[in-house]
Amino acid sequence: MTMAAHDSSARWRTFFNEAKEAEVVLLLSKQSENAVLSITFHELQAFDPEFAEDVLIDPRNIIDNGRDTLTEICRERGEDIDCLLRVGELPKDSRRDLRDVGSRDIGKLRSAEVIVTKISEIKPRIHRAVFQCEACGHTVEKIQDNERELKEPLRCPEETGCGELAGRSGGTRFILVMNVSRMVNNQWIEVQEVPENVPSGAQPSRAHVLVEGELVNKHLPGQRVIINMIPVVHSEVKRNKKTPMFDIIYHLVSSEHESTPFTEIKISDEDREAILDVGSRPDLLQLMQRSIAPSIYATGVVHYVKRSLALQLFGGVSRINKDATRSRGDVHILLMGDPGVAKSQLLNYMSKLSPRGMFATGGGVSGAGLTAAAVRDDFGGGGRFALEAGILPLSDRGMAAIDEFDKISEEDRRTMHPAMEQQRLDVSKGGVKATLNTRCAVLAAANPIRGRFTKRGANESVMHSFNETGLPPALASRFDIIWMLRDEVRVDDDERIARHILEVRTQGISESKIDEAMELDLREADEGQIYDEGVDGSEHLTVEFLRKFIAYAKRNIHPDLNDDAKAMILDYYTKERQSFGRDEQQYAETEVIPITPRALEALIRLTEAHARMHLRNIATADDAKMAKAIFRHWREEAGIEDESELMSGVSVSQRNAGNVVRAVLRELCTDKGVAELNNILNRCDNRGVKDHQVEEVLSKMLQSGELFSPRTDEYSFAR
Repeated sequence: MTMAAHDSSARWRTFFNEAKEAEVVLLLSKQSENAVLSITFHELQAFDPEFAEDVLIDPRNIIDNGRDTLTEICRERGEDIDCLLRVGELPKDSRRDLRDVGSRDIGKLRSAEVIVTKISEIKPRIHRAVFQCEACGHTVEKIQDNERELKEPLRCPEETGCGELAGRSGGTRFILVMNVSRMVNNQWIEVQEVPENVPSGAQPSRAHVLVEGELVNKHLPGQRVIINMIPVVHSEVKRNKKTPMFDIIYHLVSSEHESTPFTEIKISDEDREAILDVGSRPDLLQLMQRSIAPSIYATGVVHYVKRSLALQLFGGVSRINKDATRSRGDVHILLMGDPGVAKSQLLNYMSKLSPRGMFATGGGVSGAGLTAAAVRDDFGGGGRFALEAGILPLSDRGMAAIDEFDKISEEDRRTMHPAMEQQRLDVSKGGVKATLNTRCAVLAAANPIRGRFTKRGANESVMHSFNETGLPPALASRFDIIWMLRDEVRVDDDERIARHILEVRTQGISESKIDEAMELDLREADEGQIYDEGVDGSEHLTVEFLRKFIAYAKRNIHPDLNDDAKAMILDYYTKERQSFGRDEQQYAETEVIPITPRALEALIRLTEAHARMHLRNIATADDAKMAKAIFRHWREEAGIEDESELMSGVSVSQRNAGNVVRAVLRELCTDKGVAELNNILNRCDNRGVKDHQVEEVLSKMLQSGELFSPRTDEYSFAR
């Protein structure tokens, strides 16, 4: 025990009486539910620097002494309260990565930045046990400081009791008196390193943390917290024998929640000036577009894809309405494309760029997957289930980039709908019912089942390609923007792309040279810079600065739409709704829905994102105009005429085909009694229905018993 631990009670007493008098009075008034006194480290340091250092070296004894002293002070003033002491906001030099905590840190006060992955239920633990001697009825009090075993008295004290020994050889035994003993709530939580601190190729370190008192149920899976804890060791037990190896578990002293998102990105005053300066550039959107994955050459539609990705990084504003419903602000984008069009590169870049970005591959996701899994509780909960958060809850308030979206499991596909639209997951698994937040933007990439997408027909929409990915059609409507990236042969573009790849490819530095520290890592050379130059001489923003820019905008800018912007969006929406009289002949019997309120929300989000990118708190008609241009562009690229096709995957012509075929059958049967296949095909072709659609409808009508076929290729209505 250090010298400080001996005289710590006196120092605590002075500290409480001089610096914390008001808080002690508040404790005595019993206004708060828990008798907790929170102290920040710098308060202790300002009061007595030497003592503050000792708290870091021997926290267990000194904080326990502080607790006892505080309880004593309360008793002296006439209140019997079991007080708890919390020391928080530790200095930076006590911060450790979980993977680095080792023998030198045992028993010291340390802090670490972590994500909570699992929590157990509350378990009461005796911390002040009262035992009664069976022989003479005398009571003995024992403080329990080890959560692994219950310490019992070995003998009854001679001065006040009978002096008998307990156990087999003694003449007495001790009974625990529950109603006089003091209990405290405990809970185990499992934490994991934050992804940005994990070196590449390494697994994130995990740890079990014991939480006590009023800190139980303060943490939820998926939350980022800074934990201030004391690492303690327990001997490993194998085959009922202790081994010389020890397990580290952590006793939580206090924790700080990150109440404001993106605090992990520090922005200095100089950075702030630079951000405001860049934000006022007239060509900001083009600059942002060039800054998204500058090593990927943009041709044709890729320009627009990069522009929409830049808007996705900033996102719209999520709002909670008076009736407690929530409207999402995150923009979801789906990239469908042939192999080799750099989808994965884009996704990888975006997940690194976005603060709190997570990258996952649909094929490599199992267990907790994208949403959540119920796993056996390894906290000793007797085989109960606990929830483990997947990718979406862990990237809460960030971005989830999911590659090979078409390969995700059937179960995850079904749960993706609410996770993307309501941005929360209601999970009922293994007897666990929980709601997890998934407030993240989703950027997904999907490949076709057959290796390449087939060519779309002139009047076929992007849904034709979407169906080739094998994803459920309803999922398409959850995306605000769907891009189709084709690998097409264009001579001039091909040459430009090839030159660009050759330039980029030969400019990088050998990875093994960087590993051996023979060459400087190019990424570190960018430090502190705002602009960088691409291989073609165009300027773009460095990754480091762009991250700061996004964090600043998301933290400080929350745009509202002004009347001009609202009027422009409203005008576009109503015109689109009215404009579908142009193909009246073809779609006479089937209502075409060109645009729905869901698309209206997407427009609002894009407008807010554009304003946020320009660091404006009011979104104007200019922002709405840009959002409208991007929105219209992808809709025209995608060839979506009927919004309900996004929901169901059934195009207007397919829906219409059934009605046309029935009408033709009726005409032919009325004229000739039976309808021959050739006549049906010819008449349907004149009305714009393809042969394969006719055959589909006929086979369905035969199956349902609506039609029967008296001879081959002849059809008649069943009477």
